[in-house]
Amino acid sequence: MNSNAKTILLSLSFGFVLIITYAIFIGSFDIRSRFFPLLQQPLQTLTSTCRRLPLRVYMYDLPQRFHVGMINHRNTDDSPVTAQNLPPWPRNSGLKKQHSMEYWMMASLLYEGGGEDLEAVRVSDPESADVFFVPFFSSLSFNSHGRNMTDPETEVDHQLQIDLLEFLGKSKYWQKSGGRDHVITMTHPNAFRFLREQVNASIFIVVDFGRHPKTISNLNKDVVAPYVHIVDSFANDDAPDPFESRPTLLFFRGRTIRKDDGIVRAKLAKVLAGYDDVHYERSVASTENIKLSTEGMRLSRFCLDPAGDTPSSCRLFDAIVSHCVPVIVSDQIELPYEDEIDYTQFSLFFSFEEALRPNYMVQQLRGFRKERWVEMWMKLKNVSHHFEFQSPPRKEDAVDMLWRQVRHKLPAVQLATHRSRRLKIPDWWNRRR
Repeated sequence: MNSNAKTILLSLSFGFVLIITYAIFIGSFDIRSRFFPLLQQPLQTLTSTCRRLPLRVYMYDLPQRFHVGMINHRNTDDSPVTAQNLPPWPRNSGLKKQHSMEYWMMASLLYEGGGEDLEAVRVSDPESADVFFVPFFSSLSFNSHGRNMTDPETEVDHQLQIDLLEFLGKSKYWQKSGGRDHVITMTHPNAFRFLREQVNASIFIVVDFGRHPKTISNLNKDVVAPYVHIVDSFANDDAPDPFESRPTLLFFRGRTIRKDDGIVRAKLAKVLAGYDDVHYERSVASTENIKLSTEGMRLSRFCLDPAGDTPSSCRLFDAIVSHCVPVIVSDQIELPYEDEIDYTQFSLFFSFEEALRPNYMVQQLRGFRKERWVEMWMKLKNVSHHFEFQSPPRKEDAVDMLWRQVRHKLPAVQLATHRSRRLKIPDWWNRRR
């Protein structure tokens, strides 16, 4: 090849490189589609090939007296509970419904049609399990047997806890981890109150930590759950102007005489008196009053959620499913799924000091922009399905979200379990704190 031909070839090559470079720069040529076609696939396609498997849960086969036997005392059948013979949660259960989390978690594992769409699936082989679910209805046990705290029936609740610990103590899987990979529901603040310390290594499902000492329960190992809402969900909330269709500024209907932080309710009754657009009414839970609360929340822009006997209250979740912007007054509240949900997008928070300052809270709510309220109302409609309890379960409903939260605890569970197996002396790390 002579020098002229080489010069021409180099010039053509250089020109070709310039054209390709310019085409890439202006976006008319996609080098990835030519040489790396896999990179052109949508992210969803790539991630679907390595889809996360559901959490594998082994549920102990406990006698019915530990769970559904408390729903219907006249039922003497003690055969294993299945999706077919699981009794429905009673409609007339009143306030017991708000503590029925244990029932819905059990129901989710009995459901046989979830597959990979749901966060958790029941396994029959404990060797293959990631976690172990203990189907003891601890809240219903307290509500059924120990509600007065001093009556003779309290002994029934106490004995159930003793019998359960005896059962778990014989399980090699409990022994293997010290109970750390076991899930126990305790949504009532007095649930499992006699022997709670003896199962303290387990993952508790709680609604708050109001009655739990710091040495017993904490965010590091436990999962915060929503109360099961009492009012009916607002399924057809499609008013063309939702702001104007809700004439009440602030709504509260419930008990005003409470213990501990709940004493703020009696003080709020005085602070909020005399406002025409504020509805603050003392009432007790009954079928008729729950119906009136449902109607009142749907006609209100903001729903007040002050602390109850403990920092949380079922009223928050009643407000969410009513699409009524929650106004939360509780200095120590913990909230469900907060690693995934930003409550400030659809809720307002006032400290005790702010809420009890005369005129302050009402002035803040009256000055709230309509556009911002509508944004929060729309967000409530979008997140409310995360607070629904149902059977069969659905993807990202309340229980499905809780199983996801349990999964998040597993790395810490495994770390604690592995460390405990090799320590020869009491844990030095905890002693130095």
